[in-house]
Amino acid sequence: MIGRVAVHVCALDPISEIGVATTLRPRPEVLLVDEPASAAVTVVVADTVCEQTQELMRRVQGKGCRRIVLVASSVDDAALLAAVEIGVCALIRRADASAEQLAHVATRAASGDGTLPPDMLGRLLDQVGRLQRHVLGPRGLSVTGLSSREARVLGLVADGMDTREIAHTLAYSERTVKNVLHDVTNRFQLRNRSHAVAYALREGLI
Repeated sequence: MIGRVAVHVCALDPISEIGVATTLRPRPEVLLVDEPASAAVTVVVADTVCEQTQELMRRVQGKGCRRIVLVASSVDDAALLAAVEIGVCALIRRADASAEQLAHVATRAASGDGTLPPDMLGRLLDQVGRLQRHVLGPRGLSVTGLSSREARVLGLVADGMDTREIAHTLAYSERTVKNVLHDVTNRFQLRNRSHAVAYALREGLI
C-alpha cells in the first residue's frame, strides 16, 4: 500500500514487543519492519524510562532511526526530561496505546510532528521554565544553549557583518567578538563562523 509508514517495534521485554507489534500489524497506515535502519519510526515499549530503556533508544538512533515513539507505563518528571533529552519525538502511556492511537502517533512522528499527553506537556514546560530560571539564567544562558550575547553576535554575522562591524554595532572589542565566535564553534563542534551561522539558523537558535 502506497504511503504506509515503515515502523519498527522493540522492547527490553520480548512479550511487550510482540504484543505491540501484533497490535500494529493489521493497521493499514503502517508497515512493520524488522530493523530500525529500515524504519521511518521506531516504537520503543517500556515499563519505565530506566537506564536500560535509555540505552535501547540510543542504540536505535545509532542504527539510523531518529524518530522514536516511546510507549511507557510510568513516566515521572525525571523520566520525561530524560526521554526528551535523548530525542524521543512522541510519548504514549501504555494504558492509552490502542492500535488506532499507536498508528496515529507513528504516522505523525514520521511526518515530523511530536505528541505528548497534555498533562505531560505541562510538566515538561514547568521543568524547562525551572531550568531556565535556576540553572541557565544565572549563567547567562538560555535553553537554546546560547547566551543573549552569542545570539546577537551570530545574528549580525548572518547579516553579513565582519568582526569590526559587529564590534562597533555592539560596542564590544574585536577580541570579544572573536572570543564569542570561538566559544560557540567549540561548544557545538563547528568548523568556522559560517558553519556556526548555518547551524544556528537550521536549529532555530537565531
